[in-house]
Amino acid sequence: MTGGTAEAAAATRRVFFGAYTTWSGGAKGIGIGTYDTATGQLRTTGTITGVVNPSFVIESRDGRFLYAVNENTKGEVTAIDAATLKVINKQPTGGADPCHLTLDPSGKHLITADYSSGSLSVFPVNADGSLGARTQKVQHKGTGPDPERQEGPHAHHVVFDPAGKYAAAVDLGADSVFFYSFTGGKLTQVSQAKVKPGAGPRHIAFHPNGRTAYVANELDSTIVSCAYADGKLTPGQVLPTAPSGGVKNYPAEVLVSGDGKHVYLSNRGHDSIAHFAVDGTGLTLVGTTPVGGKYPRHITFDPSGALLFAANQNSNNVTSFTVDKATGKLTPSGTALQTAIPVCVLPTRLG
Repeated sequence: MTGGTAEAAAATRRVFFGAYTTWSGGAKGIGIGTYDTATGQLRTTGTITGVVNPSFVIESRDGRFLYAVNENTKGEVTAIDAATLKVINKQPTGGADPCHLTLDPSGKHLITADYSSGSLSVFPVNADGSLGARTQKVQHKGTGPDPERQEGPHAHHVVFDPAGKYAAAVDLGADSVFFYSFTGGKLTQVSQAKVKPGAGPRHIAFHPNGRTAYVANELDSTIVSCAYADGKLTPGQVLPTAPSGGVKNYPAEVLVSGDGKHVYLSNRGHDSIAHFAVDGTGLTLVGTTPVGGKYPRHITFDPSGALLFAANQNSNNVTSFTVDKATGKLTPSGTALQTAIPVCVLPTRLG
């Protein structure tokens, strides 16, 4: 390989795009692409077909496998070989409309959050990357004051804390974040933290210090700073995520920078990324940056933390930003990538 070719190869990494396939104008499967590690410029290179409504996609710790939810009434989860980009197998979740998933710290189990049924489903991960049949289903309980969105529990997000000891499951319908220990491949509830009735918690992000977490509330457009210790969350400061008045706004994703100094949140409706500075145990709103699209369902950093990507569901594009690590400022970078109904971006860790 020539030096120039090697440099070019090193300057790009793979990226995958979760999307809806059954919607009008939907994608054909999981989008495949590359991004420039300096500028964030995105390009598409193909599609992984045979995967229905892959609305959230993650990779294994070693980068050998991908896992995607299939957000349907009869929910499934799909395992994919990241080298061949072929589907390995699928398993039914036993819950409706899975919208998020995570691997446990050992990588030997996978957990889905099943939105419409308000449940969590656990699967063993085999050595070849395939998924075994579901071994546990946990049913949330609870309602909220919003008659359309909170008539019952709606599990929206599941993620382990920084220590890898407890799993947090955010439930929009129950206005709660449930915490579980996970031993022997089994979830056991240890606590339930409730937010303001009608807030509609959607996603959570932990500070790298492991003592603070931030909850994005979809229904009342707020972010909550919470104290955290040993599987117990204590909600504290509440801040709006967008200026009052104007369009109705629905926060979606929340991120914490690697150094713990900045928090970012995607505003659907205001169509911006809110930037907060971490101030002790609370937050201060620095400002909002236009996202360059409509309805940013998902935002994420690349592995270096120097780039941020936004999947803009209603404008069929993914936008890129460079991140000033000192100030936290986001600057649009490159040209927006047009792709059908993007709702998740997965920049890979290993190229």
